[in-house]
Amino acid sequence: MIEERLRKDTQHEIKAVCVVHNETSTGMTSNIAAVRKAIDAAKHPALLLVDSVSGLGSADYEHDKWGADVTVSGSQKGLMLPPGIGFNALSPKAIEASKHSKIPKAYLAWDEILESNKTGYWPTTPSTNLMYGLHEAIDMMQTEGLDTIFARHQRLAEACRRAVAAWDLENQCLDPNAYSPVLTAIVVPEGMDADVLRKHALEKFNLSLGIGLGKLKGKIFRIGHLGDCNELSLMATLSGVEMSFGSIGYKPKASGVVVAQEHLK
Repeated sequence: MIEERLRKDTQHEIKAVCVVHNETSTGMTSNIAAVRKAIDAAKHPALLLVDSVSGLGSADYEHDKWGADVTVSGSQKGLMLPPGIGFNALSPKAIEASKHSKIPKAYLAWDEILESNKTGYWPTTPSTNLMYGLHEAIDMMQTEGLDTIFARHQRLAEACRRAVAAWDLENQCLDPNAYSPVLTAIVVPEGMDADVLRKHALEKFNLSLGIGLGKLKGKIFRIGHLGDCNELSLMATLSGVEMSFGSIGYKPKASGVVVAQEHLK
């Protein structure tokens, strides 16, 4: 679809293709390399802009290899920090395009930060405490190793999905090739309000489940398995969900806790 749309744009009015690497409201990942391939196949000059706020550090991502021009991310997901730091990775093509852009920009202008970064400084006061936290987070990630981190996320995600199947519930993402290793969005059965389940889990078990956003409000709940998450963290979450099911009168087909436990042994 992207290639077809770009081929029709013979005047090159489209300046960029924007893609979300890991989509947290639906639990899906995008094939960024395939998007780059589509842009190249159309022989179109559009920039490839990628949002990897929740993907970076949790799901494999290759800014240079996959041909992204701009990648934006944040500190609050896979990097395990509070919100407050934003990251941009830029290609030479993107930097050159920014020099000729006529769009008004202040906070999102790169000129000052690129110049300051040459000496390791910032043009304004940085989030100093978060920078110390980032140093520690990167040290933790390098110690574990990125390949190991990505494998851990995939393993936990698969355990979660198996639990969902045992509960006789549906994954919001229907394409196995697009399953997110970062979180799982779970569709509740007809007649059940996901927010009632979430409220019960929070009030009785101190378990905070992700909300359904937009048109999915009340229809799904979300389980995150990213960052500093391990087998026991996930098993505790699945146990809390299963106990909450019983409290609101839903009887699952089988125990997702047992199924997940078997996978994680």
